[in-house]
Amino acid sequence: MARAAAAYYAAGDPFGRGGDFTTAPEISQAFGECLGLWAAVCWQQMGAPARVVLAELGPGRGTLMADALRAVREMVPGFAAAARLHLVETSPRLRAMQAGRLPHATWLDRPEELPDGPLILVANEFLDALPIRQFVGQGGGWAERWVREGAFLLRPAPDVPADIRALPPRDGAVREASEPARALAGWLGARLVRSPGVALFIDYGPAGGGEGDSLQAVRAHAPVDPLADPGRADLTAHVDFAAFGAAGRAAGAAVHGPLPQGVFLRRLGLTQRAAMLAAANPRQAPAQLAAAQRLTAQEAMGHLFKAMALASPTLPAPPGFEAA
Repeated sequence: MARAAAAYYAAGDPFGRGGDFTTAPEISQAFGECLGLWAAVCWQQMGAPARVVLAELGPGRGTLMADALRAVREMVPGFAAAARLHLVETSPRLRAMQAGRLPHATWLDRPEELPDGPLILVANEFLDALPIRQFVGQGGGWAERWVREGAFLLRPAPDVPADIRALPPRDGAVREASEPARALAGWLGARLVRSPGVALFIDYGPAGGGEGDSLQAVRAHAPVDPLADPGRADLTAHVDFAAFGAAGRAAGAAVHGPLPQGVFLRRLGLTQRAAMLAAANPRQAPAQLAAAQRLTAQEAMGHLFKAMALASPTLPAPPGFEAA
């Protein structure tokens, strides 16, 4: 899965109507604007440090951060002046696209390369693309699903993660674990104990983890066989927010959420911002309001998508999570 994803993102631009899928920043500019102001309030909660690392993991076309910084420069110029933008991106094609919108950024290959100091990090639909392992209940124990010659097969699994090993291995039951996601949460948790910061993740999956095979592939906005053409389709799996939060908490971070995306974005004022955009451009009003509905409605992206924040334990709850 990791090799297929690396080849896929290196090949071209998968975003938007002409690509394979559409993410929230491409749906409405209000999404990035609200997250930019969310980051600015987090900076103020941290005591408004003179310099802060502003990072995004998997920044796509750079749309989210470009919208965020535009709003920040207008509303909280002090934060814009303090922010040092770092983008974690491995695709040369996407880096070139991001550079057109964010020419003053610094690019990194891995989150662990981020410089020390106060940190505000955002990641939208990043965790779902990290590779997973799948374990299947079989004969009173757990087997692991592997891929060989274009087909799935089961093999004995001697190193089942402890949280899965503790579950009853009902025959045919599928459990998933993303070791890179858990490692990222652990690394962030340790960093957030050492220095002030907050990291926001927005992605899709059940709030408490769950049973089942969630591996999926999408090409041209339609589902395809995950094994049919590796490297040519978007491979993702549901995020196990319970496991991700547990790894961050075990490393010392405060964990906020997960909250349904619709609840989180409404608390940040996305609905009001969309109404302002609609009023400013009546010809685009139906599209602006429909985009906001798509992002927040329970039957659209508002429920399946979740928001979770890892933060330094000395900081107050980040915006949107106060009553969570």
